[in-house]
Amino acid sequence: METVKVTINETVKEYPKGISYMDIVKEYPADEKAPVILVVSNGKLKELHKKVNRDCTLRFVTTRENIGNHAYRRSACMIFLKAVYDVAGKENIKKAVLHYSIGAGYYFTISGKQQADQQFLDQVKARMHQLVDAKIPIMKRSVGTDEAIELFHKHGMYDKEKLFRYRRVSKVNIYSIENFEDYYYGFMACNTGYIQYFDLVLYKDGIVLMLPEAQAPDQIPEFVPKDKLFQVQKISEEWGDRLDISTVGELNDQIVVKGLRQILLIQEALQESKISEIARQIVTAGDKKFVMIAGPSSSGKTTFSHRLSIQLSAHGLNPHPIAVDNYFVNREDTPVDEYGEKNYECLEALDVEQFNKDMLALLAGKRVEMPVFNFKTGQREYKGDYLQLGKGDILVIEGIHGLNDRLSYALPSESKFKIYISALTQLNVDEHNRIATTDGRLIRRIVRDARTRGTSAKETIARWPSVRRGEEQNIFPFQEGADVMFNSALIYELACLKVYAEPLLFGIKKGEPEYLEANRLLKFLDYFVAVPSEEIPNNSILREFIGGSCFNV
Repeated sequence: METVKVTINETVKEYPKGISYMDIVKEYPADEKAPVILVVSNGKLKELHKKVNRDCTLRFVTTRENIGNHAYRRSACMIFLKAVYDVAGKENIKKAVLHYSIGAGYYFTISGKQQADQQFLDQVKARMHQLVDAKIPIMKRSVGTDEAIELFHKHGMYDKEKLFRYRRVSKVNIYSIENFEDYYYGFMACNTGYIQYFDLVLYKDGIVLMLPEAQAPDQIPEFVPKDKLFQVQKISEEWGDRLDISTVGELNDQIVVKGLRQILLIQEALQESKISEIARQIVTAGDKKFVMIAGPSSSGKTTFSHRLSIQLSAHGLNPHPIAVDNYFVNREDTPVDEYGEKNYECLEALDVEQFNKDMLALLAGKRVEMPVFNFKTGQREYKGDYLQLGKGDILVIEGIHGLNDRLSYALPSESKFKIYISALTQLNVDEHNRIATTDGRLIRRIVRDARTRGTSAKETIARWPSVRRGEEQNIFPFQEGADVMFNSALIYELACLKVYAEPLLFGIKKGEPEYLEANRLLKFLDYFVAVPSEEIPNNSILREFIGGSCFNV
């Protein structure tokens, strides 16, 4: 019998050629809280049903890792949709759509004869448990792109049909649970039995599918409504619908048939209108001296603060943009996190005391020398940049901690106006595959860091988990306390960022720890028809990342 050599944790074992990864995984102690859901074989991500036909080095991927958690979430979405159609009957569902994330959950709506009420939700949840208990294989088959387009049309999945008109690949992977077929962007669990933890919650005319996060794979977080954030996402989605662009396929159609200009002009006009409205709110809110702007990494805070300043000037005020990053402690004093890495995202990475001292002095009408942080030397510097506030002056302060009152503890609350900004992607791959907001921001950051800091895509991806942890701790808990929220995502931006991001991602070599993430992002960007950037205005938020901004960012 022909055998293959499999190396796991530097131990080599021989197995019959053609053995499945699942059968190998079964030989090792199982963690019921975080099962092995995928493997990495010779540097490539593999599903457990795949066969081993040559010597390989294996690494197990559990649901404690982000890649494993994403596979869990995709599989849970498919089980949910299968249960929805089983309970309601296909004839009673016009469309079931995954819109966006809410906390640890995904927000779905169902249109057609079936109403999303508590009785229906309970029936769907019971059916999901039946499917999980039955441990039904999640089958995968590869079909030609033309056949896939015909299949999607037959199932009424027109968003997928449009999407694959622009794919250059010749094959498409179709997943099925019994008679329910669908396409998913990314790998899946090998059977329904893996999806042990989930819950369903009615919210805002839809259903939230609550799922565990990687750091606690056996726990379902409590559903906490985020009404302000939801409303911003809903408004952005409605504007996308008005433009007839809610999915990547529809965006590609518009670019190919009509070109980018009209979409670009409308999107930029919408953002300018919103920024003007925020300026008006600040003016009418009373005696505000500090506009505090916060948001996660690569949300466009710097450009937004400059554009808001222009609008405040148009409304009769004299604004002064201030970046909290200039109050970083010197790099040798930066605290480290639990992994021993420098933690630039924590509040202690800033000289909070000096920040409050300077802000209070400005509020009192004193002349203050403002610092500038030199990111190349890692030192805070003073270069004679003085500031003094007059009657109509206002400070526009941006930084990730802007909404946290611990940053501005000494400033009177009535003098602050708080703004939360994030790139809340309103575009989905198709009706059942969302574009994660974090993916859009990561691609923005890869492009910007390479341009402004000489940082490789490999380095940016390696730091991203630390950045995300900092956001979870220091930004997201405060977002609902904002006076207003602003969505900086542009519906066309990924088609433009693709041109800049792809060469950087291709620079990550197979076998490097960041390769799997780079490869995933490259496959994702392949969905988009690329567009040039020449027509993007020089005050666009996108210019902060691709270059050419009039704000020198």
